[in-house]
Amino acid sequence: MKLSVLDQSVITKGESARDALRKTVKLAQTVEELGYLRFWVAEHHNSNGIAGTSPEVLISHIASSTSKIRVGSGGVLLPQYSPFKIAESFNMLETLFPGRIDLGVGRSPGGSASTRLALTDGLRKSLNEFPRQVKDLQDFLYKKLPEGHPYRSVEAFPQVEDPARMWMLGITHRGARLAAECGTAFTYGHFITPSNGKRVMDTYFSQFHPSVGLSKPKANVCIFVVCAETQERAEELALSQDMWLMAVEKGKDTRIISSAEAKSITLTPEEKAKTAENRKRMIIGTPAKVKKELQLLSEIYQTDEFMVITNIYDFQDKLNSYRLLSEAFA
Repeated sequence: MKLSVLDQSVITKGESARDALRKTVKLAQTVEELGYLRFWVAEHHNSNGIAGTSPEVLISHIASSTSKIRVGSGGVLLPQYSPFKIAESFNMLETLFPGRIDLGVGRSPGGSASTRLALTDGLRKSLNEFPRQVKDLQDFLYKKLPEGHPYRSVEAFPQVEDPARMWMLGITHRGARLAAECGTAFTYGHFITPSNGKRVMDTYFSQFHPSVGLSKPKANVCIFVVCAETQERAEELALSQDMWLMAVEKGKDTRIISSAEAKSITLTPEEKAKTAENRKRMIIGTPAKVKKELQLLSEIYQTDEFMVITNIYDFQDKLNSYRLLSEAFA
């Protein structure tokens, strides 16, 4: 089993964005020592509890602070940007850190309607353009713009011999089909939508077409994990993640609160039901339990790589969760 990390640079209550980004770098260094394969950072906007707004900048800093782990985006919000500019940015990263950069892209609008308009500088771009943008991005990376393309004479510099590995992030069979048709690697977001995963992954593997960047299908699955020495301790630590998810979904204060504060919150019946539903997006427990459940999901999803995301209050408990998971598979 290959283990990787997705980190959103979440901010714990009482700390700053600088603290969160410092912890992201420390986490990358720690999981590199533990043998994790790759470390991706997310892109979120207009949220007071998430410091990760610019993956390209953060990737460069993390790659400079590590030596061998692959570093990438999970993912750049392609609909808001120019495929040419993204190709340039990731060619620059690949030039600086050859053989270590992953380019993950997603179709997400990035936030509210006003947030998206701020990202596009008021240009009302259609999400329906995403398939065309993916193809243009591939063509810029691999210098394959076809005859008649309006930007045929434009090249993304600095040029690299082997561009960053391109991944498409998705939660639906339509997203999986697009990744398969374009011949990119694919990440399924179990941590967002756990109910449709088998169909999504089956679609990707059955419809994959080789491309200049990838000769055979390559996929992983992203999932929330909280691991501790005992089930009781893991459940306690996960309370802060439960409340964080609820705050994200409601658009409230998204700084992570302690488990003690989470215990003091009285939930409505609807909130309790939603928390229970959200637990399907996670694996919580001892190393043995987490390992067993990941192995089961590995068979269902036909993948040998999981990207683990752990958003809990105490940073040492977070590091310990990744350590225990690594030791379970060692």
